[in-house]
Amino acid sequence: MAILVTGGAGYIGSIVADDLLNRGREVVVLDNLIRGHREAVSPRAAFYQGDVGDRALVRRICNKHEITAAIHFAAVAYVGESVEKPELYYRMNTMQSIELIDELRLCGVNRIVFSSTCATYGEPQYLPIDESHPQSPTNPYGWSKLFIEQALRDFEVAYGTKFVSLRYFNACGATPEKGELHDPETHLIPLILDAAAGKLKSITVFGDDYPTPDGTCVRDYVHVSDLAQAHIRALKHLERGGTSEFMNLGNGNGFSVLEVIDAARRVTARPIEVTNAPRRPGDPSKLVADSQRVRSVLGWMPEFADLDTIIESAWKWHQSEKFGDIDDSANSRS
Repeated sequence: MAILVTGGAGYIGSIVADDLLNRGREVVVLDNLIRGHREAVSPRAAFYQGDVGDRALVRRICNKHEITAAIHFAAVAYVGESVEKPELYYRMNTMQSIELIDELRLCGVNRIVFSSTCATYGEPQYLPIDESHPQSPTNPYGWSKLFIEQALRDFEVAYGTKFVSLRYFNACGATPEKGELHDPETHLIPLILDAAAGKLKSITVFGDDYPTPDGTCVRDYVHVSDLAQAHIRALKHLERGGTSEFMNLGNGNGFSVLEVIDAARRVTARPIEVTNAPRRPGDPSKLVADSQRVRSVLGWMPEFADLDTIIESAWKWHQSEKFGDIDDSANSRS
């Protein structure tokens, strides 16, 4: 019996797969490698290259490995790109996910942990954001995930599928072995560290006129190791017969772009130049989580909540140059 991890060649998925393997679980990774790294998949896991919407492949995997549950990470996840290419996001994130969930159902797999996003909330009406906050995404990426949340609700009513949908805030940081590696890189902390390392002349700040204390976007940053622990706990919750849940994953503290840059200056002890640019379409001004539900239901507590600690972990991995020989045409998930 095994756990299917889709998108398990990406940033968060590969770390969760490793954690499951270290706990003695059998793991099968399904990833099309369009935005994943084959090198990120442990040789201890069975690996299949393909799309999650390939029903025949999913059926073959379920039958061969006796899949009992799935953790579904596979997706494209750039907000700006989703505005420019909405068809890509609805095809990859929504249509293929529905094919996956339905084929899992037909194979008797009725436990799913879903990698969702705080982008389903859109521009916040109040802070911190709890799970009852209205959901009105400001970009196709958020909508593509919200549609799957609704599909999971409907599959539970019609077929009894049980799920935990984890709405991430800003995933960041690194383990000693694995960190963020995207092409192109759009996430703030790795870009800042590229500037600190001299790979970029400056870090571009998109928008300095938001309704925030310093005019730059405010986000809630959660360490990837803490995210991984939440997925493991969510899986155990479902395996114990727990109820379906929607849960925020964040630390409950918001930091502006300029505050993150200042923290990186402290951690790296290097100058980091800033270039201002217009706002990016689809970016809410503030996103900060109320994570009381995941703490109460799953007993989850972030271990790496301090911003400097998060950045330090990413900086150590950044300097190690692990995965440095990976083909730049491949991008990591999340």
